[in-house]
Amino acid sequence: MEHLEIYLDAAATTPPLPAVITVMQQLQQTAWANPSSLHEAGLAAAEALERARWLIAERFAVSPDQLIVTSGATESVHLALLGSANGLVPGRLVISAVEHPAVVAAAHQLEALGWSIAEWPVDGQGVVRLDQLEGLLSAPTRLVSLIAAQGEVGALQPVSRIAKACRERGIVIHSDATQLVPQGCFPFESLGVDLLTLSAHKFRGPRGVGLLIRAPGVELSPLQGGGGQEHGLRSGTEPVVLVSGMAEALMDLPSFDPASQPVPPGCSSQIRRQRDQLLERLLELPQLQLCGPQVDQRLPHHIALLATTADGQPLPGRDLVRRLAAAGVACSSGSACSSGSSTDSVVLTAMGIPGPARQSGLRLTLGPWLSDQDLDAVPGRFASVLQAFP
Repeated sequence: MEHLEIYLDAAATTPPLPAVITVMQQLQQTAWANPSSLHEAGLAAAEALERARWLIAERFAVSPDQLIVTSGATESVHLALLGSANGLVPGRLVISAVEHPAVVAAAHQLEALGWSIAEWPVDGQGVVRLDQLEGLLSAPTRLVSLIAAQGEVGALQPVSRIAKACRERGIVIHSDATQLVPQGCFPFESLGVDLLTLSAHKFRGPRGVGLLIRAPGVELSPLQGGGGQEHGLRSGTEPVVLVSGMAEALMDLPSFDPASQPVPPGCSSQIRRQRDQLLERLLELPQLQLCGPQVDQRLPHHIALLATTADGQPLPGRDLVRRLAAAGVACSSGSACSSGSSTDSVVLTAMGIPGPARQSGLRLTLGPWLSDQDLDAVPGRFASVLQAFP
């Protein structure tokens, strides 16, 4: 029997908003030229680009010159870490034990340039241990990168508190907010970081475009030379249509203040309700257990599970994901950016999850395209797939 797919993988990517598609289609016709050109077509493209920058800046309460457009969060992360480290005396870079692979890759590049790397350990919920703060932020730490919300288990990190401690010590701090921003826009200053990265396709914008937001006075060096676009930090003809699509997608997000709302609101209260109801029904299946923090300490659209057989043996998450896909449920086993690997989850290992269970993780992330009727079908499909394992 063929099932209609129920898409529960918003943390991997999201379907673009109809309004985003409309805006991009219109601009493909009217703003296709190089925005650096001085003729009429170029000026039309430059105007569209400037309009998009202002819209984005307003959403984060920053000046447009604090925005650096990139191809996505991976490039933004590398520009943030390598670009800021270039102006610092090599010392220690501290990253959490549950960072995205892009941050780890950039850290290894700095290691080759004479930096030492320290991992900030996490507790069993995937949250960094604040009892390690004094030691990790002591000399010779000069740079910190802390993920704002962990995509695999949904854990929200105490970024504001750690950013305040970094400011007091003169330490530059970057935060990967790729999973946080889709749950709500916030004033950049409220998080307290020096550098913030994000990617448009996580909040129903286009793929291939992202941002690095920097605080005033933060010095960066470009990763490559060229025409000097993006304040000389990211050369290359600006993707006007993609930037405009990103701006349109940001308009659809709610606003919140991390200082007073440690848990972002999510796209709607309906999604949080749907998440809670779906989780309650899934946990009625004895083969599933919650992984990571409780619902009041995680991303509002996020469910992370560990799966076992009826007699308690861990199930291979990737195999389970394939079988669920065949049953019409699209979800992930861990991070989509590392799902090609059959090794233990780095995140679950850091959390102290034992042995084979590190490969049994599942991630379900909801979006506004889901109806209650869609989600009503999910527990039954899970039950059927789980029962089919020996």
